[in-house]
Amino acid sequence: MKRNFVNRFLSWYKKIQVSKSPQMNLVWGFFLYNLIGVALLSIPVFHKSHVSFLDNLFISTSAISTTGLVTVSVVDSYNIFGQIIIMLLFQFGGIGYMTLTSYYLFLTTKKITNWHEKIIGTEFTMPKTILVIDFLKTVVLFTLVTEIIGAICFFIAFKNPDEGVFQVIWYSVFHSVSAFCTAGFALFNDSFEGFQDNRSINSIISVLSIAGSLGFIVFTDVWYRISGKSKSVTFTSKIIIYGFLILLSSGTILLYLTEPLVHQSGTSALMKSFFKAMTAMTTVGFNTVSTGALTIQSLLLVVFLMYIGASPSGTAGGMKITTLTAMIAVLKSRIFGQKDITFLNNRIPFERLYVATSTFILYTSLIFLFTFLLMFSEKAVFENILFEVASALGTVGLSTGITGDLSPIGKILIIMLMFIGRVGVLTFGFALLARKQSNQSGYIENDLAV
Repeated sequence: MKRNFVNRFLSWYKKIQVSKSPQMNLVWGFFLYNLIGVALLSIPVFHKSHVSFLDNLFISTSAISTTGLVTVSVVDSYNIFGQIIIMLLFQFGGIGYMTLTSYYLFLTTKKITNWHEKIIGTEFTMPKTILVIDFLKTVVLFTLVTEIIGAICFFIAFKNPDEGVFQVIWYSVFHSVSAFCTAGFALFNDSFEGFQDNRSINSIISVLSIAGSLGFIVFTDVWYRISGKSKSVTFTSKIIIYGFLILLSSGTILLYLTEPLVHQSGTSALMKSFFKAMTAMTTVGFNTVSTGALTIQSLLLVVFLMYIGASPSGTAGGMKITTLTAMIAVLKSRIFGQKDITFLNNRIPFERLYVATSTFILYTSLIFLFTFLLMFSEKAVFENILFEVASALGTVGLSTGITGDLSPIGKILIIMLMFIGRVGVLTFGFALLARKQSNQSGYIENDLAV
């Protein structure tokens, strides 16, 4: 009888999935993951101390969205089993809703359905030159290999005679997955501030985070080039790499020149400046210097880097470098009176420009709206609230220190932002508001002065 019930439920759920748009499937998929996460984290046996339902919901959403904002200490509130659940949540959140399912389907049947391809194409924006199957292989294999290598490197760096071998192994695995998925969860209450002088730890985190945030597009593209499937990397990959290097280096230099905190005691100020810029841009959210102690000018710079983020189809959040590039291309073409929208002598298709423009408007509007709402519910100053909102929507995880003091309403608002940031602002908006296309013959064409 139980088997018949399960079969009927699965059959009903599959019909619901197929009948919904790819965007709605994506939203409901991550929502279902989140519900499972909350249910598991709410079991008292996984706690070291009592954690409220709202805090469990916050932690689960933060994990599945690979954000890293926390209202309670992970290491003090959850035992090893609770920490494993959190790690699995940001692992699934990092590689995507349909990735493992689709990859398993491909391994067993040597093909994937059009329905799976549509959802993957919705979650990961890819150039038309990259095949979905090749992309899936890259995601799974590259993630597995990179995280294993990262864990080995962490084990060597963390190794301490005073620590048990099992604990060092666990810390190494947890932080390797967290860094690659740009999740920002750490098993230290001060993140990595205690390791700001440790060049090995700084380097391992930076390499893993950059590898995850550059995105699977870039590595699939590079593999195509190495294997001879293409003669050069795509325009998308060039934009991602050039944009990432320019923004990261600019952020590092500006922080080095203007932020007094990075020059206080300890190791290289340049390394601390690089790490802060890197952690904001890759949206990994780890700290080696206290974010709350930064000057307002530095906070604004970090907000900008979190706002942009890194690459589409990677583990990072933010508005994405490609969206910024499209907006710059539009501005350049208008200023110089060009008929086509071009960048680096490449014409950008109008459908991509529509997506970029919509993303830019929605993303910016959400930052304004939620900052406005949190100003009513929280007692924190404006710059700290703006920073928290940008961090949540960009799934970054950096905070000036107000996360744990948020009111229940504030926590709910940040939960909403983290969830929207993970599924994508445009995907979320389309899932909620899109309707079937209607006959457009009833529209009246008219002029609009801009």
